[in-house]
Amino acid sequence: MNAGSAPKRAIAFFDGQNLFAAARDAFGFTTPSYGVPRLAQAIALQRGWDLTETRFYTGMSNRQENPRLHHHWTLRLRRMRADGVVVTARPLRRRRKHARLDDGTTATFTVLEEKGIDVRIALDVVRAVLAGSCDVVLLFSQDQDFAELADEVRAIARERQRWIRIASAYPVGPGTRNARGVERTDWIPIDRATYEACMETREAR
Repeated sequence: MNAGSAPKRAIAFFDGQNLFAAARDAFGFTTPSYGVPRLAQAIALQRGWDLTETRFYTGMSNRQENPRLHHHWTLRLRRMRADGVVVTARPLRRRRKHARLDDGTTATFTVLEEKGIDVRIALDVVRAVLAGSCDVVLLFSQDQDFAELADEVRAIARERQRWIRIASAYPVGPGTRNARGVERTDWIPIDRATYEACMETREAR
């Protein structure tokens, strides 16, 4: 479909933990210090898109298991909401995993995992596209599970004869181990200068 010359309305969808992991690998930051509204606006401006909404999704430690981290995220999410960001937070779940070691023995350990975040993002993207709320879906994620979502967005665009684009934005730097965006989306690497200009705090490490 012809994109035309009108400004493209974009909605940003942040996969919070995925973005943090990418920034940690790329730039060495050990805290999720990105500023969500600023980073979304910066990428949209670079592309000439009109950012109409920003949505943020993350797993969150509970108060009993990690009071400090729970307090940190409670305050951060409150600030995001005050800045107009639509926030979805889900509790992190404990899961026991097993790994076979080189000597043949098995080690058991516990990890904290998000539950349902990817599904929630996908549902909200499809809802926004079906409602005609945006022309651009801007994902801040490298999660390849969203490749199927990209196919669905394209199918909706064909059925409705609309111009709709889906892009994935992600940090890329010296430590990056995965420089690929979500398959079947437009890839938007984020360099260190852009990332640092949008940080919520200057305490980088």
